Amino acid sequence: MIEKIALVAAIVLPLWNIPLIVRIIKRKSSEDISIYWVLGVWTCFLLMAPEAFRSSDVVWRAFNIMNLIFFTAIVIVVLAYRKTGKTTCPKATKATEGSPPDEKSPRRG
Repeated sequence: MIEKIALVAAIVLPLWNIPLIVRIIKRKSSEDISIYWVLGVWTCFLLMAPEAFRSSDVVWRAFNIMNLIFFTAIVIVVLAYRKTGKTTCPKATKATEGSPPDEKSPRRG
């Protein structure tokens, strides 16, 4: 009985990644998600996967397979919706565009 409950939990727990995936897609941005965090967690799942695949523990195997699938989806979505080289505040850019440099601010060259 306890093993069945643990198996259900191992399968359901990674499903909580779905709201994060949906939120990123709806906003069309993953700027608030750390690339280091995403790739770090994903790398750990990849490194644990071989042991999980050969384990006789069904709960451990199911948990790792589900996490690998859903976290791979998160990595793909985060990287796909990452905006590189663009400002995150377009109003600030438009407001200062074309204005003379401030005398008190250091000049950049």
